[in-house]
Formats: sequence, C-alpha cells, structure tokens
Amino acid sequence: MRKLYVLAGFFSLFLSVANAQRVTGNVKDDQGKAVSKSTVSLLNARDSSVAKLAATDNDGKYVFIAEPGSYLVSVSHIGYAPAYSAVFEVSGPVTVSEIKLEKAAESLSGVTVSSKKPMIEVKADKMIVNVEGTINAVGNDALELLRKSPGVMIDKDDNISLAGKNGVQVYIDGKPSPLSGSDLSNFLKSMQSSQVESIEIITNPSAKYEAAGNAGIINIRLKKNKTFGTNGSVNLGYVQGIYPKYNGGINLNHRNKKINLFGSYNYNNGDYLMKMRSTSERFDTLFETNNRINANINSHSFKGGMDYFVNKNSTLGAVVTGNIADNKITTAGPMYFTYQPTNQLVKILRATNDNDRGSDNVNTNLNYRYAKPGGTELNIDADYGTFKITSDQYQPNYYYLGDGVTETSRVIYNMISNTDIDLYSLKADYEQNYKGGRLGIGGKIGFVNTDNDFKRYDVFTSGNKYDSSKSNRFKYEENINALYVNYNKQVKPGFLVQLGVRMENTNITGTSNGFREENGVFVTYDSVFNRHYTDFFPSASMTFNKNPMNQWTFSYSRRIDRPAYQDLNPFEFKLSEYAYMKGNTDLRPQYTNSFGVTNVYKFRLTTSLNYSHVKDIFAQLPDTIDKTKGFLTKKNLATQDIVALNISYPFQYKRYSFFANLNANFSHYQADFGGGDRKVDQNIFALVYYMQNSFNLGKDWTAELTGLYISPSVWQGVVRSDAMGSVDIGVQKVLFNKKLNLKVAYSDIFKTMKWGGSTNFTGGNARFNGHGELGQIKINLSYRFGNSQVKASRQRKTGLEEETKRANSNGNQQGGMGNK
Repeated sequence: MRKLYVLAGFFSLFLSVANAQRVTGNVKDDQGKAVSKSTVSLLNARDSSVAKLAATDNDGKYVFIAEPGSYLVSVSHIGYAPAYSAVFEVSGPVTVSEIKLEKAAESLSGVTVSSKKPMIEVKADKMIVNVEGTINAVGNDALELLRKSPGVMIDKDDNISLAGKNGVQVYIDGKPSPLSGSDLSNFLKSMQSSQVESIEIITNPSAKYEAAGNAGIINIRLKKNKTFGTNGSVNLGYVQGIYPKYNGGINLNHRNKKINLFGSYNYNNGDYLMKMRSTSERFDTLFETNNRINANINSHSFKGGMDYFVNKNSTLGAVVTGNIADNKITTAGPMYFTYQPTNQLVKILRATNDNDRGSDNVNTNLNYRYAKPGGTELNIDADYGTFKITSDQYQPNYYYLGDGVTETSRVIYNMISNTDIDLYSLKADYEQNYKGGRLGIGGKIGFVNTDNDFKRYDVFTSGNKYDSSKSNRFKYEENINALYVNYNKQVKPGFLVQLGVRMENTNITGTSNGFREENGVFVTYDSVFNRHYTDFFPSASMTFNKNPMNQWTFSYSRRIDRPAYQDLNPFEFKLSEYAYMKGNTDLRPQYTNSFGVTNVYKFRLTTSLNYSHVKDIFAQLPDTIDKTKGFLTKKNLATQDIVALNISYPFQYKRYSFFANLNANFSHYQADFGGGDRKVDQNIFALVYYMQNSFNLGKDWTAELTGLYISPSVWQGVVRSDAMGSVDIGVQKVLFNKKLNLKVAYSDIFKTMKWGGSTNFTGGNARFNGHGELGQIKINLSYRFGNSQVKASRQRKTGLEEETKRANSNGNQQGGMGNK
C-alpha cells in the first residue's frame, strides 16, 4: 500500500482548479419556431451521466454553468423525438449549435421506447462489433467471431492480422493476454459467443494503452450486468455441423446502492472437423499430405466479482475470472513421397498424432476507482494471473513402400509438454482538468514468468525411453515498466488536439537447457540470452469538428510488437518426421509508425486512410534441412509498407437497415536473406468486405443476412493466400414480454469459407488448402429473469448511451440504427 500512497502523492502534484464557464444554446422545432419549456440535459460525454438540468425559456434558449470537460446536450419535449448536440469541450464560454426537434411518430404515443445496439459502431480510433445483439453470432467461438470481424484476417495457422498487418495485441476486458500463437487460438476457441458482449478493434490507441500491438488492439469485452436488484439470465445453444456441439450458461447479478455482486458460468462441448491438403517440392521429391483433424473441445469458464460503492465518488472492486479447457485433438493422414524424375511413388508415411491438451487459466483483479463528475479520476488495478497448459502427444509413424502394403520401418514418439505462466502487474491511471483541457498520467509495472518443460520419449514394446537429446526446458522472464502522459484540449471551437507519449522499459531473460550433439557426442548446454531496452512511443491526433456534419481527424502513433517466448527458444522441436520448428534468439521487436486521416460525414459515412511503415517485421519462414526435410522459424523481414483504406456506411429505411464496411490495403514486403530464392520482394493488394442486412418483420420477428469476402492476400510475408468468404442467414423471435429470445442461424450457406495458399521461398514450391465444417445450423435460446428496474439516474444514463454515440466529436456513427 505504501507504493500506492506514493503514487497517489505523485499524482497530486498535478492538481489544479478550473473556473466554471457558461454554456448557452437554443432549441427550435422543424418549422424553425422556438420551443419553450423543453427539458435540457447537460451530459458528461464520457458516460452519458447527467451533469446539470435546465429548461428552455419562451425564446427556446437555455443556459448552463459548467466546469471544464467534455459534454453534449440532450433535449426532450412532449410530442417530439429526443435530440442531441455534438460533443463539445468546455474550456471557455461555449455556444452550442442550434438543436432542432422533430415530431414523434403517432405510433409511438403512449408506448415504451426501447432500443438495441447496432451490430457495428465506427469511431475515429476504433470499431465496435456488438456481438450480443446479433443473430448470426450464435454458436461461434471467439476466434470465429474475430474471423468475421471487419478488417480482421486469420490464416491457416490461426495467426491474427488487422488491415494487412500482423502483430495484433488481444485484450480480454481491457487487459492484455500473455498468450500468443496456438496457445492464444486454443484459448479463444474455448470461449463462446454467449460470453462476449462486444469486440473493440482499436487501430489508433492512445498513450494510455500499452505500446504492444503493431496493428493495434482487439479488446474482447465479456458480459456484465448493470441492472439494479436481483436478476440474471440463462442460455442454451446447439450447433449441428458434421458433428453436434453444445453450450450453455448462467449469469447472476445483485445490485443496490452500496454493492454490486455478479457472477457467471459457461460450458461448451463439441466435436469439430478440419480437413487439410498440402503439396511441396524439395530437391527431387514431391510430398503430398491429406490430413483430417478431429477435435473435441470441452471447456468451463467462470467470472465472479463485487463492486463496493464507498461513496458517490469511490468504488472498490474485486474480480476473479477463469477458463478450464480439456481438448483432445487427433491429426491423421498419409504422406506420399514421389520421386519426380520418374514420377514414381516410392514411399508412404502413415502418421497419427493424438494430443490430449489441457489449459487452466485463473485471473484475479483488485481495483479502486475515484471519480468526481467533470473533475478528477483515479483508477488503480492490481492483477495476478496463472496459465497452466499441458500437452500429451502420442505420435506413431509407419513407413511403407509405394505399394502401401510392405512396412519398412516404424518410429513412435510420446511428447509431454507442461507450460506454467505467472503474471503480476500494478497499474494506475489518473486524469484531471488542466489549463482548459484534460490531463492524464499513469504507469504500470508488469512481470511475466514462463516455464516450459518439453520431454520426448521413444516408444518401444518394452516401454518408453526418455530421449534427453530431443527434450528441452525453457524459462523466460519478462519485465516491462511503463509511464505515460496524455493531454487533450479544445484549442478553439471546432478544433481538438490530443498529444501523448508512453515510455516502456523492457527487460528479458531466457534460459534454454538440454543436450546437443557435438562430434557424435551429446553434451549439455545452457543457452542464456538477455535483452534490455527502453523505447518511447508518441501518439497524437487533431480533430476538426466545427461542422459536426463533416468531421476530420488526423492521427499518428508509434507501436511495438515483441517476440513471443516460443519464438525465441533456440531448441529444435520435431513436429513430425519431416517437419521441424525452431526459435530464433536473434529475433528483434518490430516497430510500426502509423499515420491516419479519418472523415465522418453526417455521422454516417466514415472513411479512414492510413499509412504504416513496419521495421523488422516478423515472418514465419519455411526452410529446408537435408534437402528433403522442412522447418519453420521466424525472422525479421527488412520492411513492410502498408496503405489501408476503410469505408463504412449505415443505411435505414423503415424496417430495413443495412451496414457495409470495406477495408482495402496495399502492402509491399522486402527482404534479402542471401539472394536468389531467399529474397522476398512482394506487392500485394488485399480487400475485406463485410455487410449486414437487418429486417424487422413485425410481431417481434427479426432477420439478418450477413456476408464476408476476403480477397487474396499475403500471410507471414511469404505465403500468397486465396480468396474466401461466407454468407450467413438468421432469424430471431422475442417471446414472453421480451424475456425469452430464440435465435436460429445457418452459417456459410454456400460453403465457401475455404482457405488456401502457396509459397516458393527457398525454392521449395508448396501449395495447401483446407476448411472446417462448412454449413452449420445454430440455435440459441436465452431467458432473462428477476428484477429489470433501474434507478432514474441510471436509467437516464443507460437509455442515452447509444444515442450519445451518434454525436461523439471523434466521429462516432452507428452502423444500423436498430429497432425503436
């Protein structure tokens, strides 16, 4: 606690007092006449809470006295639809643009007005995919949700890229995940869409966010009930592809003036199938594989916590989240060896890999929040998390002559790998009004300790024999210390500036222990590497919104992507008889400088143009050993230059709404690893198009038609991918006073979500393709129970949150207005 007091004392040096200012404006009807006695609310832009209330006079005018900060104005009047101003900054006297009221439709008279979040919301710095409200998201896991999110691409190895850039940092509830590669993809596969409230795609994070993530941040927000009283919900889901899948969950919440208790539990079980085919040429041999991957995923996830409202400004909280998964994965299929000079099949390898994989994750968070409306705000978070990953693989390899009958040899392995990851962090963020703007400062200390113990056994009839030469223990310690300062201010009416810089000090130690062969003799080795470096990451943006109907934002940021611990381990892992993977201790961080401009026209059409230069980009490169055996390793490509264009537009006519998002990017990769076929010089144009059509069919029936198209692109700098896409349809029926919700969807109706690609790096021409279960029927049933009432102040806040987003000065616009 002493450190926290010192930190708070450090923040207190920045305290200052700001003078209140006048906010004036006027209200007229659609005929241009002044509207008197209208209720006018001054809302905090941050959370839509009411700062002050007023009423218009006989001339339709109103006046507020407000402290410096970000606000917007809402106006309501009997017989008229509510109206809102754009968001504005108070640093001196402000005159709000005239607000016009339109008469409410007669059909709305005397009924309760309700709204739902749009499927997609677009802001200048991020895009929000509201998973909770969409029909076609049912039955998906979190990785599949990302695959169908605008601008996101996932390759055959489940590597995530955004707008043509790899190095995406995945957050869960605002906290970065320490997992990467297959560990991250397996974790996301165990998380069901029923747990997810929204996905935030943040392409231009401010200095407040950690600098990791060259392409930006994907923040997966899980559901949390904010309703007063005691309430909850249950949900059941069923998916039928080639195999059936089941999921279900319960959510409970109790909230009053002093305390908020919440908890949830979700279960998921299902069998999955993926088919993969590949061909590759090495020296004089053609290799062909046809693999069938069967997976059974069985996972439990839970979340529980408490918020204690000490007073109107202070809150103490504690949250425990966890995920326990037990996955059984079987990969089976023959490999054919063809001698190319004679085109003769000379050998067949029949190999099966059975992997019993477990993953246990528990995270604990203690937090404190002090917030004074329109004034200071302090958030302190202490986190501890553990990941325990186990893998028990049994891999028999049987070799036959080309006739497929005569066995020539057999080799059987058993590989056991245990990984323990411990995370500790302390973070503080402080904000206050300062010289007419908003000043934010903060810091974080974080530690990640990883211990991976890989043991390889040769399996004989008499028993298993430990192979020390093919076993390895790798310990990895990472410490990152960070400080940041961020400041935003309305310099003059219609011109906002945000400036920030983040400093991160990184300290890494890796130790790899095992045996290696030297002159026919196995000797022990202890490979240790250390890295210590400090970087500065500036960010800036300028927003011109004098005309709220045509807003412009210019932005810049510098970011980093550090190598994952698995990519640094120099040990050579044998994936199969003809495939290896090896880490690279010389792998350097990759850095990105990004420049962007965003225009929001009439709160609807949003256009963003970004240029990024990536230095020392990571790429997973295929190479060869002994002419016929291949291995994968990651290296730093020289550079990557990317120009990305993103356009989104919503449209609504009566009961029909439409949202479209187009992301196009041009990338240039260039590197030289020795000339000839070891050079990379590629230009690639890629396009991702997403569209959603929503239909209000009446009598509480709604329907959705969504489509996704991903053009040919480049994976990992050296693999050219094929085009793929999908079309999904779904219907929804609301029953029993809107408490029961039934959703039915059919995904990939044309069975086109198939991936493929090719590469000729190092002269080894390779081609591969595959797909999961195409065309799946998904059913979800959810039921809400308990008290659904909220206090007036909270009700006003939550009721206005979605409408407020339309008026955000950073260019917020809603993709599809929802049904009202």
